[in-house]
Amino acid sequence: MNNGVNLTRLRDLRYARGPALWINLITLYRTVAFPVLLVLIFTNRWDWFKWLLPLSFFTDSIDGFLSRGYKVTSVLGTRLDSIGDDLTVLAAVIAIVKAHSAFLLQEWVAFAIPLGLFFIQTAYAFRRYGRITSFHTYLAKAAAVLQAGFFCSLFLLPEPWYTWFYIAAVVTTVELVEEIMLTYLLPTWQTNVHGLYWVLRDRRRNEAPPAAPLP
Repeated sequence: MNNGVNLTRLRDLRYARGPALWINLITLYRTVAFPVLLVLIFTNRWDWFKWLLPLSFFTDSIDGFLSRGYKVTSVLGTRLDSIGDDLTVLAAVIAIVKAHSAFLLQEWVAFAIPLGLFFIQTAYAFRRYGRITSFHTYLAKAAAVLQAGFFCSLFLLPEPWYTWFYIAAVVTTVELVEEIMLTYLLPTWQTNVHGLYWVLRDRRRNEAPPAAPLP
């Protein structure tokens, strides 16, 4: 339900009304908040940053909940969601470099592997689709929750939560490998793909020969 408006570009929001408008504005918040987070990082305003970062992550969960509840879906919303997610994580990583460089150097391998896979996946997606992916798989959602929990705890707690960090790193690595495989398997850009298992299952069903007629 998008109030009769096909939302594909940002300027289409001026025609949206009701839930389609304010849910997409909540999603857009993360992109708008990104430069604000950067200013807070480089001015060392950690007292503000440690609360605004969780707010950005919170909008990621609330806009998904509201879009399902109101049945609001659109290409624009999916794109804004992916861009906002990536920018929020990027702000968190920059903050770690600035404020927790010792932790980053200590755990650089656990950071480098998913970060490298992310760049590979993004480059591959641009080559294949001309844009970043927005699969929104189950693994991607789980990884997003784990990442948000770790990043927020790093700035709210006195010490890093190592167990949560390792779990988040492993799940994120597996999720990025899955996205690379999905990009290879899916010839066209798609949204709301459950995951690799479901794509392979559907391919097998489509390739299966028709059943022989009963005598």
